[in-house]
Amino acid sequence: MIVFDLGCENDHRFEGWFSSSEDFERQQREHLLTCPMCGDQTISRLVTAARVNTGRSEPPTPTMREQATAAQYANFDSARMLKLISHIVESTEDVGKAFPEEARKIHYKEAPERQIRGTASPQEVDALRDEGIDVIPLPVPPNLGGKTH
Repeated sequence: MIVFDLGCENDHRFEGWFSSSEDFERQQREHLLTCPMCGDQTISRLVTAARVNTGRSEPPTPTMREQATAAQYANFDSARMLKLISHIVESTEDVGKAFPEEARKIHYKEAPERQIRGTASPQEVDALRDEGIDVIPLPVPPNLGGKTH
């Protein structure tokens, strides 16, 4: 497993885990990569800081959290991610730009409870979370984004 520092055209930075450099290049070429914060598909590798030699003869032992994270994502390849996103798209209602308003209405019981998805800025996502509304950014490829239900 290889981890790359990635970024989008909106200056969002995030990590991507790939089985190889070729896997990253293939996903980039096939437009399978999207920014988890804004959904932008123009993703590029960022310059990564060089490894700093601390003088240890052995690499440090991974913490339990690092081991759990590695185990959690080790078998989660792009095909599984696409299958998960497809399932979410098929089983949710797309409310588009009205997402923040609809999420609030559902949360405050002003609208019927249902599973929704849509678009929101990072600031709107932060505001929803501050109100106790659980939301997660989801990178939806363009070929799946046009489905209304």
